[in-house]
Amino acid sequence: MEEKTNAQQASKAPVREIHKNTQQNVIYGMGFIGAVIYYIATAVSFWGGVLGVLKAIVWPVFLVYELMKYLGM
Repeated sequence: MEEKTNAQQASKAPVREIHKNTQQNVIYGMGFIGAVIYYIATAVSFWGGVLGVLKAIVWPVFLVYELMKYLGM
């Protein structure tokens, strides 16, 4: 006697996660590690190293900025 609607059946269906952009995540991760090593190696103080870690998190911003400056945009 119990009839389930499609919405009720769909809500109980197992959820599948699809992982995309894994190759791009690897490239970003390698760039992050390289940037951390570079910025820490060139730091002259502790706070310079901390700033270097923060810069390493957003290194693509610097890359795009310099590219656009080079292209004259």
